[in-house]
Amino acid sequence: LGPVGVFGASNFPLAFSTAGGDTAAALAAGCPVVYKGHPGHPATGEIVAQAIAAAVEKTGMPKGTFGFVQSNTNAAGEALVQHPLTRAVGFTGSYRGGKALFDLAMARPEPIPFFGELGAINPVFILPAAATARAAAIGTGWAGSLTMGVGQFCTNPGVVVVPDAQADAFIGAAQDALAQVAPTPMLTGGTAEGYRAGVAQAASHASVQTCLNAGGTGREGGPALFVVAGTDWLANPDLAAEMFGPAGIVIRAKDQGEVQQIAQALHGQLTCTLQMDDADLDAARALVPVLERKAGRLLVNAFPTGVEVADSMVHGGPFPASTNFGATSVGTLAIRRFTRPVCYQDMPQALLPQDLQDQ
Repeated sequence: LGPVGVFGASNFPLAFSTAGGDTAAALAAGCPVVYKGHPGHPATGEIVAQAIAAAVEKTGMPKGTFGFVQSNTNAAGEALVQHPLTRAVGFTGSYRGGKALFDLAMARPEPIPFFGELGAINPVFILPAAATARAAAIGTGWAGSLTMGVGQFCTNPGVVVVPDAQADAFIGAAQDALAQVAPTPMLTGGTAEGYRAGVAQAASHASVQTCLNAGGTGREGGPALFVVAGTDWLANPDLAAEMFGPAGIVIRAKDQGEVQQIAQALHGQLTCTLQMDDADLDAARALVPVLERKAGRLLVNAFPTGVEVADSMVHGGPFPASTNFGATSVGTLAIRRFTRPVCYQDMPQALLPQDLQDQ
């Protein structure tokens, strides 16, 4: 496509930031990269950028193959998106920031592709037979996934939907496991402040039961656990907002009809997960067609915080999980974001690209 603007992610300073998937995919597609460093880890970003610059020089690539911009202002990011030479953008970050930049990309005289990942709550649906057989075990496993990396994964499973009759066993096990996790430093002070504000907002609802709120000060974020009835969750759309950190909401569903309503009310997600046993197949068959339209990745009897870089991986989903539901930012198909197909019809051999010519 041409030069690609890439915005660094806050939550993976090494794995998904300066030399991460967006940069690698764009370079692999033959596109120069202009990288906007994240202000939460400027020194780490610069050290990695220096390594890329050294590799560019060692391999004899043009000096403009990779550029690195440091700024903690919105103006720098806006200028990168609006620059006439920028042909596409890769972004991982907040809904507010990503949506603002997406709107700028669409408002250009010639709009450009904007591949933004804007967050998700990644719901887990526990079906009746699985809840009856192993609700406590699932609760313990979910707590481990929820608190991994202090909850700062894009795929953090922040919402669980569980049958009301089996909810107590799940909640008790999850609460016991979460109570053993102490408040832990998050990546930045701003991240921790935003997390605690989200927790306070959830706790302020009269219909929401607070089972645990470990708090934290400064850069710390502690686990939080909330419980709400399905009808109350459906009546309060703001409970579906992402709390970027180790906080989870358990939704007690009165029956599978209400589970279907909850699934249908979801916004776009990166992932949706089913915890199920063989006896749950009929319930799963009813739910999967809904979830396929809500998420880019569906899981069974696992947790979504593990993301494998593979040919089959889809790390994206319907808006607002991402701004382009047909793309993935993880996996080998990520390169397609920064290429454009061209059809050559009735072309003489001499005019075809060399790798398309008859040998």
